[in-house]
Amino acid sequence: PRGAVAGVDVRGGGPGTRETELLRPENLVQSVHAICLSGGSAYGLAAADGVMRRCAELGVGLQTGTSAHEVVPIVPAAIIYDLGRGGRFENRPGADFGYQAAATASRRAVRSGNVGAGTGAVAAGIKGGLGNAMRTFSDGTIVAALAVVNAAGTLVDPASGLPWLAGHGLRRHRASHGPRPGGQRQRGGPRPRASGQAHRLHERSPARPTRPR
Repeated sequence: PRGAVAGVDVRGGGPGTRETELLRPENLVQSVHAICLSGGSAYGLAAADGVMRRCAELGVGLQTGTSAHEVVPIVPAAIIYDLGRGGRFENRPGADFGYQAAATASRRAVRSGNVGAGTGAVAAGIKGGLGNAMRTFSDGTIVAALAVVNAAGTLVDPASGLPWLAGHGLRRHRASHGPRPGGQRQRGGPRPRASGQAHRLHERSPARPTRPR
């Protein structure tokens, strides 16, 4: 679409963002033309430059002049700290990465896991990554959420060996309820699956995530 309404919730003690203030409802801009999520800590914010360049080539952006090409693409961006997880501290995304991602964007289903900005993500010592959810309402309105989880804290309940909140209203990749102390199984939920399924299940931690800059 030529712009979509977006919102943001910035948390943690070391946020790395760009253009997110534009998403506040009292500001001029009412829609965004792309969203860029990246690894690479503050270096990775440069990836948004490449996304803007591709949008400008297509004439997609906020019209600021009289000619069709006089646009300013609105591309909010956010990053995670994953430096060194690929083996070299210097391996980090830049503007060329963002341009390539924008140039190959499609309407196909969004991939999840260790892809894109989630390539180097970890969550409290286990695999993190990129996740998304979308809901279409009866009037055609589509609400979507996209997140890269690179959290600190504790993700696994030591009493059950499963992620915290496992089975609380989750409909997809839903993990089993582990046995309670004393051998009783919690009510509801499917029977146990392999632990690898549980690790992919839930991407939230009860502790507030923090990320060093």
